[in-house]
Amino acid sequence: MGGGPTLDGVLSDQWPPTSVADYDDARRRARLAETRLGYGWVRWGRTRRVLLRALLIPLLLGFVCAQYSAGDVAPERARLARTEPAVLPVAPPANPQVRNTAVFDLVGLGALESGGTARALPTLAQLGSVWSVRYDNTGIDTKVIGDLIVKVTDAAHVDNVVLVGHSMGGVIALEIGRHLYTGSTKRLSAVVLDCTPVNLNAVRSESRSQGEELLRWTGWIPGARESRTLRLLAEMYSRRDDYVDTTTQPPGIRSPQFARTLADVLWQKLFNTDVASNGLIESQFEAIVAGGAVGDLGALSKRVDDKPRPAIVFIRPHNPDRDPIVDDEYTHRVLVDTVGGVGGTLLVVLTRSTGHANPIQQPGEYNAVIEQQIVPFVRLVQSEELALPQIR
Repeated sequence: MGGGPTLDGVLSDQWPPTSVADYDDARRRARLAETRLGYGWVRWGRTRRVLLRALLIPLLLGFVCAQYSAGDVAPERARLARTEPAVLPVAPPANPQVRNTAVFDLVGLGALESGGTARALPTLAQLGSVWSVRYDNTGIDTKVIGDLIVKVTDAAHVDNVVLVGHSMGGVIALEIGRHLYTGSTKRLSAVVLDCTPVNLNAVRSESRSQGEELLRWTGWIPGARESRTLRLLAEMYSRRDDYVDTTTQPPGIRSPQFARTLADVLWQKLFNTDVASNGLIESQFEAIVAGGAVGDLGALSKRVDDKPRPAIVFIRPHNPDRDPIVDDEYTHRVLVDTVGGVGGTLLVVLTRSTGHANPIQQPGEYNAVIEQQIVPFVRLVQSEELALPQIR
């Protein structure tokens, strides 16, 4: 063969093969710029491009808000529109002598229905048949609940009503009681208040600020009354002490505790259909803010026609520091001034081991004071009131 280069020589000299085109980063950037939107705009080009980019921000926000409304707010709003208040039977009267009385239990802030609380207090049946009140998750209308109680007791041929309200539920019980006492033929035998704040001054400052923050959120954020996303954020923030490690700088997150807290919030507050909605909690707190409980107490302290005045019972811890939510001493003073004193109908029960409206956690002492103090007092007040001359 001739003396030219062999294939082996070519491969050995030029392997691996190299590209003859030079890499030019400036050329690449120029080509990329030519493909951008607005490249050909000569007149006011930069200004027009800046405005175009700025326009994308509200478009993105609009898309996010649309998804928030369609996927979060709208389904919850549709579900809440189908809710309504109800009274549910819990227990029959303990004996035939009290079958003409019905006891209605009302739960406090953040809860929807008081069945668990009423079942934890079997001694309430010594006053009459026991019922739990289920709120309307869209809000509270005490007149509607009062009318519902009248309808149920009429159907059962029951003339006497006892209302039991735990914490904020006592505020609702007083308003319902005024409707029944002044606007129906039912006899209101008693209203039992369990650590109830009669107005906003009776709520301790930390809890008061949390409630005021809730009102601000629901007042200016669209869909806040129905949003499960906002509920999740608010619940996680309120429980931050469970998972935030404040011993480090900056504070850190304890992952196992965070996951456990998140799971609890999801199952207890979001996926649980028996939990109060944001809108209901707002209505509950607004009932305290309105401060109508003192006026309701005043209405219950005066005789209406020939009806006996109801007994008013206040359950509170002997040590006020055991209640971190309500200043029970403040409520105690207001009750004494309004319905206590000579000729009053007030009983204050001081407990030793209970905290803030927690009969499910402390059923023993609650049932003991109901049986030993509250039931005899209600019977005594009603017998004395019935013995007074009737007003004609």
